Amino acid sequence: MSIVNWSNEDFNVFQIEGLDERMEALTSIIRPKFHELGETFSSYFSVQTGDEFFAHVAKHARRTVNPPKDSWVAFAPYKRGYKSIPHFQIGLWGTHVFIVVAVIYEAPHKQEMAERLLQNIHIVKNLSDDYVISGDHMQPAAIPLVEARDSQLEKIIVRLRDIKKGEFLVGRHILAEDAVKMSAQNFLKLAEQTFEELLPIYNRLIGKN
Repeated sequence: MSIVNWSNEDFNVFQIEGLDERMEALTSIIRPKFHELGETFSSYFSVQTGDEFFAHVAKHARRTVNPPKDSWVAFAPYKRGYKSIPHFQIGLWGTHVFIVVAVIYEAPHKQEMAERLLQNIHIVKNLSDDYVISGDHMQPAAIPLVEARDSQLEKIIVRLRDIKKGEFLVGRHILAEDAVKMSAQNFLKLAEQTFEELLPIYNRLIGKN
């Protein structure tokens, strides 16, 4: 079981100036927590789905100038990567923790995924009001589901289908000031609950009932 407490130090990493300096802090402060979460939730998803899942901790290896503004651990049933298929993530921006299921622009079968999601859009609409959706994993902002159910939700899924750069993310955001107050046990419980509620969406994305 993962024992991960978030601290102000974690979120302050994203205020550090300079690529090397921020990467050093990411490596020493945040990455060990992602590895621990990776062990816990790769096992969790393997049990829940019947497929072997692997954890992928962000390396930010291609960066040469700009320091990363966020970081994460992703979970997918593919050992060599995750960006081309639907995947789950736990990650940090300087402002919040995110717990999401995502399809990003690298996925080659986005059209089919989006169509399946449009046909089963009620499973997204039925999530509780504290969920958020996004059409861009590169931006920290997201739209509260309570505001998006009527029209924006469908528009984002249609964009996923029709636009090469279209993406779809849904999950929970926990503000930094709330995350640092949570016990490790409470965070783990919330993450498990969120993933349990997102699994039906993941199953539709991959064409599994």
